[in-house]
Amino acid sequence: MNIWSTLERAVHLFPENVAVIDGDCRLTYRDVHRDALGRIAALRDRDVEPGDRIALLDDNTVDFLVTTFAIAGAGAIAVPMNTRLTATELGAIVNDAKPSGWLVGARFADLATTAIAGADAPWLAPIDATASLGGAPRVAPGDAPRDEVAHLYYTSGTTGEPKGVMLTHRNECTHALAAIAELTLSERDTWAHIAPMFHLADAWATIAITWVGGTHWMLPRFDPAAVLDGFEWGGVTITNLVPAMLNRVVKEPGAASRRYPTLRLVLSGGAPIAPAVVREVMDVLGTEYVQTYGMTETSPYLTLSIPTAAIRARGADAEFRARAKTGRPFLGVDLRVVADDGTDVTRDGVAVGEILVRGETVTPGYWRKPEATAAAFTDGWLRTGDLATIDADGYVDIVDRKKDVVITGGENVYSTEVEAALYRHPAVLEAAVFGVPCTEWGEAVTAAVVVKPGASTDEGALRAFVRESLAGYKVPRAIRFLDELPRTGSGKIAKRLLRDA
Repeated sequence: MNIWSTLERAVHLFPENVAVIDGDCRLTYRDVHRDALGRIAALRDRDVEPGDRIALLDDNTVDFLVTTFAIAGAGAIAVPMNTRLTATELGAIVNDAKPSGWLVGARFADLATTAIAGADAPWLAPIDATASLGGAPRVAPGDAPRDEVAHLYYTSGTTGEPKGVMLTHRNECTHALAAIAELTLSERDTWAHIAPMFHLADAWATIAITWVGGTHWMLPRFDPAAVLDGFEWGGVTITNLVPAMLNRVVKEPGAASRRYPTLRLVLSGGAPIAPAVVREVMDVLGTEYVQTYGMTETSPYLTLSIPTAAIRARGADAEFRARAKTGRPFLGVDLRVVADDGTDVTRDGVAVGEILVRGETVTPGYWRKPEATAAAFTDGWLRTGDLATIDADGYVDIVDRKKDVVITGGENVYSTEVEAALYRHPAVLEAAVFGVPCTEWGEAVTAAVVVKPGASTDEGALRAFVRESLAGYKVPRAIRFLDELPRTGSGKIAKRLLRDA
């Protein structure tokens, strides 16, 4: 079982199914398989050997998808590159991963050329350079062992030196099979690649949707209006967005007046989401919603907020509360929430501890960083760094990252709780809460807020609104009004940049 074998299965069982829709381009699985074989031949012409790293730098395109499978078929390791990084930041990844070559979309050719300057002369080629080889003689793809590394996914680099997360064919294929079962994916599904394909919030679906013969619908770059077009006319049935993107989609003018006939499920992941936004998603899009939680290190899903039959039997309010939580463990994942002394916290939905996980989808470690790998695990359990509660039903609810907890006057303030209160205000489009150094209290609770177009509010009004539902020490002592919030390459809000501003 390896990533290439998922495309082999698709071409054998679903050769004429539409595999990709990318603007005016439509390819069947027979087409994708043919083009991938041509690209494998081209990689071998460049002396690419099993285990070599190949960097990918492009938007969400058919070429990104086809080349991902070609790299797997050649037995090489794909290194998806964050398109939002600078040449300097990409250069740091080059120095760590040491890719033998780059396959690059036309929009990023200059960026890639600058990034590899001074490196050990890796080759650089257009990502679609091998498209004309579609008619090349069939080649026998390498049979990559399931425990060989398939991808190196680099952390965003916003908090120090970037680390390459190693994911094996076993990790990613096991995750894809679990997702197929959990989300009932089939050849009738059309997955919208909206979140960036260089990030696992979206990339896992490349494997899972192919395995079942579904369709990949491509959106090169995030645009809320284009997303709604895909939901309304593109035949999209399912997708995953980071909460900041999803929030923008449902607040796009006219979103509530449109109809989305094929959309059956919207997932969010990559960051916590406020319950008020969950409600708006379900009301505006008229579809089922499931919250996800995961990490690059875990391929990525660790939990899903799909309500059990027992929870549904308690009524609509109980079902909604479950959907708005982080969720119960993903299929095949062992999960604990532990206190500082390593004991499991009480399953009362109140006690807070760190999430620890293990399973077949968990990374074997960080690329050439044995010390960082050892530090990430305790007795075989991966320490996530996420703080959460767990209830009697086994549903966890993240309250904060360990590093994002604000300690003010000796009290812990969890940023997600304050953000949820801010999101309930009708004028707030986006909000982020963080701590800044304060001589009196140690840290001061601080918020950055983006106001909806045409709406207005001020710091006093927002502080008073939050005070209606939260204790006084949790109310932001300062609120910064911004035109937009800074983001990481995956679209998540970059709180470190807000703290440092």
